[in-house]
Amino acid sequence: MNLSVELEAREDVPAWLVYGTPVFTVVGALALSAVALVALSVNPVAAYGTMFVETLTNPFGLRQTATRTVPLALTGLAVYLPLRAGLWNVGAEGQLYMGAIVGTWIGINVSLPMVALIPLAILGAGVAGGLWAGIPAYLRAKWDVNEIITTLLLTFVAVQIASYLVRGPMQAPTGSFAQTEILPANAQLPTLPWFNVHAGILVALAVVVVISLLINHTRLGYQITFIGANHQAAAQAGMNKRAVYVFVLVVGGALAGLAGISEISGVQTRLRAFFEPGYGYTAIPIALLGRNGAFRVLLAALFFAVIFVGGSSMGVTLGVPAAIVDVIQALIILFLITAEFFKSYSIDMTLRRRTDRPNTGRVGGDT
Repeated sequence: MNLSVELEAREDVPAWLVYGTPVFTVVGALALSAVALVALSVNPVAAYGTMFVETLTNPFGLRQTATRTVPLALTGLAVYLPLRAGLWNVGAEGQLYMGAIVGTWIGINVSLPMVALIPLAILGAGVAGGLWAGIPAYLRAKWDVNEIITTLLLTFVAVQIASYLVRGPMQAPTGSFAQTEILPANAQLPTLPWFNVHAGILVALAVVVVISLLINHTRLGYQITFIGANHQAAAQAGMNKRAVYVFVLVVGGALAGLAGISEISGVQTRLRAFFEPGYGYTAIPIALLGRNGAFRVLLAALFFAVIFVGGSSMGVTLGVPAAIVDVIQALIILFLITAEFFKSYSIDMTLRRRTDRPNTGRVGGDT
């Protein structure tokens, strides 16, 4: 029997594959992660019950999930918006750090009432993140330098800048820890009385609405999507590809900057070296899961927030290593890559029976 495998580029992607990809990805990742749990002698049903059910059915878990969703949604949108234009912003982590640095400096050094200081700190953080992303944006638009490389490398620079500042110019005058002073009360995001969650969640929800309206109901959003689908056709249609590239990367960087100050002002109250658990990198699978819309990015951010919070609960309750969260994230990325392949190509497999050719040659010589 012969197995024939042929790849053929798809002209149209089936609707079930487009809308089912996030579901298949999550289910597949959790199913394979269950194998790792079994290897650790942990019941996967009990583990996932702790991760999802208990997290979403008690007030503490809900508060923690909502709090984690804020930076994850903002950094997810920071990757999502350039992705709509065909660009990869893998430097949301660095842009988040720059926003945290500038927003913290404003909060500590500027004396204003809360109603003026918090918006100023948010604005400063957004500008810092946008300018940091503006460097790879300019290089991409001017000289076509790959934005994946530049955004990633600038992340390491931003992390080192933060590490230097909290050990030097911005270090708290009392104590020897690598951290700034605590933000004054008027520079900390207030807590919403109904949900006991800081007001950064309102900023995140507002940004989701604005990005959704931008992409779906404006001419600029149409151009962003068109350029991402076929930049050559967009250029022939007279669209300014370079301007769009700069716009999506700078705005994406600004959103990541907002995530940085929301984490400092709403949760940690002071800037520390290596202060956050990789939200900027988690933003990549979030954007891929929610790439069909800003509200789906929000849902993906909520899902990852549950994984973060539930993973911590599993570690305490069942003794599961915290690395299981990294395993789930890695599997989600692998399944997403596989899904993108199947979106681009269809596979035709045919099993044929082998037929031996008759031997028509003569055996022996003439007599």
